[in-house]
Amino acid sequence: MRVRKRPKLRKITDYTTRLRCGGGIAVLREEVWVDSSGKVVQYNLALAAPHLSGVDNGRILGYDNAHGRHERHFMGDVTPAPFASYGVTARRFFREVEAWRKKQ
Repeated sequence: MRVRKRPKLRKITDYTTRLRCGGGIAVLREEVWVDSSGKVVQYNLALAAPHLSGVDNGRILGYDNAHGRHERHFMGDVTPAPFASYGVTARRFFREVEAWRKKQ
């Protein structure tokens, strides 16, 4: 029996920044991996504010496909997320982050 090799992925985005919000500091994280053809195959978008939420490692909001399906994380709740492309998902995430920050 031949064991199929997992395709090698290349991380093209590894970005972290800190933002003031809700009386403390939140961390915004974006990670993106592509395959050999340049197609986005794995991603992680997260906004974490441990001073506001003790669940899910402080993640307030996030989108990822770490478990083989596209998911939206919000304050500890995980739901399936529609997926058209990484660009569409990233724009949705950043719009939600801005809306959430305005409420804080």
